[in-house]
Amino acid sequence: MNDRPTVLVRMADAGDVYVSWRWLGYDAAPGVTALPGADIDTVVRELAAALPDPNIAGGLERTLTTAAFAAPDTEYLLARDLSRALLPYDLAGQLHTLYNQGIRPLIRLQPSPRVAQVPWEILAPAPELRLIDIADIGLLAPAGIVHAPTRTARSWADTRELPVVAVLDPRVPGFRADSELGSVLGRMTRPTPLTERIADHIAADRIRPEVTEPTEIFRRTDLDREWLSRMLRAGAARLLYVGHVTAARPESGQSENTELHLACTADTVGFVEPQRTHRPLSAKDLLLGTHTLDSEPVAGRDLWPVPSRVALIACESGGDLRFTEALGLIAAMITGGAELVTATRWPLPTDLAFQRLGGATGATPLQEVVCAVDAAHETPDPLVALAEWQRDRLCAWRATGAIEDSPVLWSAFATFTT
Repeated sequence: MNDRPTVLVRMADAGDVYVSWRWLGYDAAPGVTALPGADIDTVVRELAAALPDPNIAGGLERTLTTAAFAAPDTEYLLARDLSRALLPYDLAGQLHTLYNQGIRPLIRLQPSPRVAQVPWEILAPAPELRLIDIADIGLLAPAGIVHAPTRTARSWADTRELPVVAVLDPRVPGFRADSELGSVLGRMTRPTPLTERIADHIAADRIRPEVTEPTEIFRRTDLDREWLSRMLRAGAARLLYVGHVTAARPESGQSENTELHLACTADTVGFVEPQRTHRPLSAKDLLLGTHTLDSEPVAGRDLWPVPSRVALIACESGGDLRFTEALGLIAAMITGGAELVTATRWPLPTDLAFQRLGGATGATPLQEVVCAVDAAHETPDPLVALAEWQRDRLCAWRATGAIEDSPVLWSAFATFTT
C-alpha cells in the first residue's frame, strides 16, 4: 500500500475546521489550512437531511424517494457542496495533477467529529469527477488505540487460512422479525448471490458456525457473546457481522455505549441494561471484558481476540469518529487485534426498504454489499478492492439513476486501517 503516492490528511475542529496534509512517496508540498466553520455546518446539515433516519416517521421513505440521494441530479449538488466546503484547494490541485498523470494515490484520512459522517468518496470537485475516481480512500484509526501497549495485532499473512466467523442476521431475543431489532436480510430461503457465496465458504470448510446448507446460517438463536468468544479464541481469519448496531448519541460523549446486537439473553453478564429479554454486547464489554462484573475478571481482548479483518455491516457501526473520545466498536475491534475494519457511517436501508419504499422491485442491494465486502476482505488489499467496488457502483449510478445504485448505500461504507 506504500509503493504509491499516499497523502495523510488530518482534521481538527476549533470553530473553523483545520486541515493538514503531507505526502509519502510523492514530491509535493505539505499543507495546512482552515476551512470556514459556517460553510461546513451548512453542508453537514444538508447531508444530515439526506441520510436515512428510521426514528423519524417517513424518514426512510423520504431518503429513498425525494431527498438528495434519491436522484443523480440532487445527489450531485450535495456532492458538489461537500467538495466546495471540505476539499482544500491546494490539495485538490495536487490530486488532480496525479490524476492527469494516470496515477491514483491513496488518501488516508482522519476526519474531525464534526465531519465524521461525510462520504468522502462522492465529493465532486468537477461535474464529471468524484474523489473516488481520483483516489482510493481509507480512514485512519485513532493513533492512541493503534499504539496502545495492551494491543496485540493479528496479521492477515499469519491467519488468512483460518475460518471466517460469520454472524449473519442473528435472532435478537424478544424482538420479532418485523420489529426495530428484527431481520435485516429477510427470508433467505431461496438461492441468492449471498447464499451462493456462503455455499462456497461451506464447501471450503471455511465458515463458522459449521452448517451444511447456506440457509442454516441466517437468523440463528445461538450466536451469543459466549459462542462468539469460543469461535474467536479457537482462531479466526475474519469476522463478518451483518445485523443491528445501536450507536451511542454523540451528545452523550459515551461512544463506549454503542451496542452490537447478538442472540444474548437478558441474564447474560454485561455492562448495558437489558432490552426486553435481550442484553446487547457493548463496545465497553469488548474493551473491558468482565472487569468489575466478576470476582475473577477477564479482559475483553482475551474473551474476544479479534481477528485481523472485521466487517460490521450494520447501522452506523463506524460512528466512533463522531466522538472526541473514540471508544466505540471500531476502537474495540482494533484494541482486540484487528488490522482493518470496514463499517458504516449512517443507518442502512434494507432490501425490503429499497423494494417497498424506493420501488426497486426485486433488487437486493444490501445482500450485494455483504458479498462485495466479504469478497474484498479475502483480497491482499481490501481497501483497494472496496474502492474498485465503489467505483463500479458509481458507474452504475451514473448510468441508471436507479435507487438501488444510489450512494445512500455504497458510500456509507468506510474502511479503517492501522
